[in-house]
Amino acid sequence: MPGTCSMLCLILITLFIPPLGVFMIAGCGVDFWINLLLTILGYFPGHIHAFYLEYVYYERRGRDPLTRASQRPAPGVYSERIQNGGHSHTNAPPNFDTI
Repeated sequence: MPGTCSMLCLILITLFIPPLGVFMIAGCGVDFWINLLLTILGYFPGHIHAFYLEYVYYERRGRDPLTRASQRPAPGVYSERIQNGGHSHTNAPPNFDTI
């Protein structure tokens, strides 16, 4: 599997520095700042949040495009990149009801 090595590297980075792992999958957005605050307030809440975001990211990355287009947003995730599994956009089927 081509993504296995990158996933393992991300997990290792997250074990030591949780905000860096979140930054690598979400960028410098709300999820990163929430994780940074959780890590400062308590090291383990930062880990739990980071691993939850990584779980959502890789779980949605493995879905096919049609399933990804019809999915509900994951609770507590504010980054569109994580919501879409790293894909820039969802390939939603055309909606002919509005024409």
